Amino acid sequence: MGGTARERLLEELSTVSRRSMASYALLNQAAADHLGLHPTDLQCLNLLTLEGGPVTTGRVAELTGLTTGSATRLVDRLERAGYVVRKRDAADRRRVLVATVPERIAEFRRLWDGLGGGWVALFEDLDDSQLRLLIDHMRRAAEFGASQVERLRGGEPRGVS
Repeated sequence: MGGTARERLLEELSTVSRRSMASYALLNQAAADHLGLHPTDLQCLNLLTLEGGPVTTGRVAELTGLTTGSATRLVDRLERAGYVVRKRDAADRRRVLVATVPERIAEFRRLWDGLGGGWVALFEDLDDSQLRLLIDHMRRAAEFGASQVERLRGGEPRGVS
């Protein structure tokens, strides 16, 4: 346990982060299993609910970091499961949009609400500045993760930074 206090803190942060990511991946798998979905499909559905309306399959590819072909197959699976439908864009009939099915999204939200029931309680003892720090950390971690997905999918599996 050598090194400076900061080095030890960074080491602990790395360990805690890895455990947190593993825990969330396992939770994601269990939630996906519960709904009969693939874990990636579950997270795509999660991202679609944050979009605020129908999106193109190209946007699904952007949100997930998948190729357009893989995104199309993902949308096919969500459509077969009844969570999304494809419909023509009213403004441009050549465009096809992916829209969530409200009744199925309600089921998805009930699951998430049930799992996250204690989420707010985790932060009750934190003040507003601590909450802002966590929000900033989560935003930065999400952006970092997205950039690493891009690097890995671009054929650079070693030496990611």
